[in-house]
Amino acid sequence: MWGALLLVPYVLVFAVFVIYPVVYGLWVARNPDSYVRLFQDPVFPRTVVNTLIFLLVGVNLKFLIALGLSGFFVQQKRWIQALLLLFLLPWAIPSIPTILSFRFMLNPEWGLINNTIFRLFGIDGPGWLTEPALAFASSVLVHIWKSLPFWTLILITGRLAIPTELYEAASVDGASRWQQFRFITWPALATLYLTSTMLSMVWTLGDFNSVYLLTGGGPGDQTHVLATLGIRYLRIDQLDLAMASIVMAMPLVLPLVIFMVRRLAAGEAKLAH
Repeated sequence: MWGALLLVPYVLVFAVFVIYPVVYGLWVARNPDSYVRLFQDPVFPRTVVNTLIFLLVGVNLKFLIALGLSGFFVQQKRWIQALLLLFLLPWAIPSIPTILSFRFMLNPEWGLINNTIFRLFGIDGPGWLTEPALAFASSVLVHIWKSLPFWTLILITGRLAIPTELYEAASVDGASRWQQFRFITWPALATLYLTSTMLSMVWTLGDFNSVYLLTGGGPGDQTHVLATLGIRYLRIDQLDLAMASIVMAMPLVLPLVIFMVRRLAAGEAKLAH
């Protein structure tokens, strides 16, 4: 009896902040005509393609770089540890000022980068935020730059959990660095790497700041992802389309969540045995 009563506050919080918003969003997006209009909008197909590229390129490139950097920053030298503190700053600083500073630097007319190109080479720099391909690539790079320190730190903790005796024994046997990585580091990090990649995909799918603060979805609505497309519809008072665009992200999110839950359940079962 008392146990059930103690659970009531948690159930209420879950119902108010999780169940109600989800059910309300599905109710608003219940009209099939909303999805017909969404697919008829020429911005939507481009947004879906952008979202897939953002996920596949942004997440995988970020983790490959993080994997390499974790091998560098795991070294226990003082100057490397000091450099690690500087490396973590972009992740610790709030997104709005940092991404807006990128926006100012990439301004085609008076930005720092194009001014530097003009002073050094006497030519005009590219339109970083006015060319759709460059603007979208810049958004992907900003996303990587912003979240790279966090995932590097996660992989560093994974490397630190590997017993140093394994590397010492491999060195005695004459194993090269590549062989140590292939037969010791990667097998130990593979589960963490895969699980972190899945989690990062879920978070990246909801990353609103990297695109909206840098490009605003422009130029010409060519750089939207699903996370920012809903805001575009809200700005033109089309709440049903905004909710429908969010619902369309579910086929991407649900498989990732189910995969992660199964892996966590399998991990708990392994620990229980």
